[in-house]
Amino acid sequence: MFYYSYKNHTLASETPLAFDLLPGLPETGEILWLFRREPLAGRETFAVSDGGLFTAQEDVSALCRGADIPGIPAELRAAAEAGRVRAVNAAHPRWEELLEDAFPAVLPAGKRYRVNLLALGDVGSTLATGLRLMGGDMMASLGLCDVRPNVPQRWEFELNQIGIPGEPDALPPVRVVDTEDVFDCDVFLFCASRFVPDTDVKTGDVRMAQYEKNRELAALYGRMAREKHFRGLFCVVSDPVDPLCRAVLLESNRNAAGELDCQGLFPHQVKGFGLGVMNARAAYYARRDSRFADFLTDGRAFGPHGEDLVVANSLSRYDDGLSRELTDLTTHANLEMRAMGFKPYVAPALSSGALSLLLLLRGRWHCSSVYLGGVFMGCRNRLGQNGPEMERLPLPEALLARLRETEAKLRAIP
Repeated sequence: MFYYSYKNHTLASETPLAFDLLPGLPETGEILWLFRREPLAGRETFAVSDGGLFTAQEDVSALCRGADIPGIPAELRAAAEAGRVRAVNAAHPRWEELLEDAFPAVLPAGKRYRVNLLALGDVGSTLATGLRLMGGDMMASLGLCDVRPNVPQRWEFELNQIGIPGEPDALPPVRVVDTEDVFDCDVFLFCASRFVPDTDVKTGDVRMAQYEKNRELAALYGRMAREKHFRGLFCVVSDPVDPLCRAVLLESNRNAAGELDCQGLFPHQVKGFGLGVMNARAAYYARRDSRFADFLTDGRAFGPHGEDLVVANSLSRYDDGLSRELTDLTTHANLEMRAMGFKPYVAPALSSGALSLLLLLRGRWHCSSVYLGGVFMGCRNRLGQNGPEMERLPLPEALLARLRETEAKLRAIP
């Protein structure tokens, strides 16, 4: 392993580089470990939180903590365990941009995030309400955009009239934002949809039924993010969340000829917010049936906001049959609501949307989708001091096999 100083950064590389060679690894400060992998084939930067992440190979097995990669010097492994190492893909044509912070995990004192939200339908308006009520500590402003006349004006009027007596600045101010200015922010929330099945649709994968039309819209805003040179977070809330994230990422990186040129969004800039409600729904059923009670303390939800969800009843006492039963209940909870004659949007807007986003901005563990080996996979993750970090725990082989099946199905979506 070679250590270098380059533009006020400390680099670690397994191959010689034409930079200033250091005699050893500094005992303090961030270490940027350089690897090489085809751009857009996986994450371009991420936190190296343990010795098993010093590899360019990436797939769903990265969710499982296993043995350390052999040959990594002890001092570099120790730096990773101390939270000082971030990986950077040196094969990306804009790799030097990644030397800077991937996204400000810790803001300067007194600074808060500017959040803009597109489309104030059922989900968007509920999400906006949740952010207004709960986001005062993290949000400098909440911008609202909708192409329908007077809709953003209506919600600006409503939300700015929610307040606490004697604390006029406790809640983030709400403002109307034009379409051309939606990327003038730190966090962009995509809640737009061209098609949402009515309540008379009570069977099938309702979320994937929206894919084709919503993909066109998501791709449009992905290209707009490229044109605006957006460097914040592009957060997808619309269904189907995970395939739309992939569309946003890839379309933002295509030039006018349709070729991938890696000049758009980085993978860590795109986040999918659909898993939070699935985790909450699994907990709902676990509280109602003692057979699933382990989920409340030791369970996990992985994968997409849809049919290929994977719920584990417990990591330490994994039961494949119970886990699949709980997965089925969780996946089809939306159909239970539709059978009552209502659209299931309140819990998704708050559990997957407002609560999960604010946990992300606070640097806490939450459920959302990350780009992993070429697909967006829902898991627990956080925005740490040394970049985006996934939760890595020992996973039972039967659970890992289910995750591989989900990964293959997500990869097959065009």
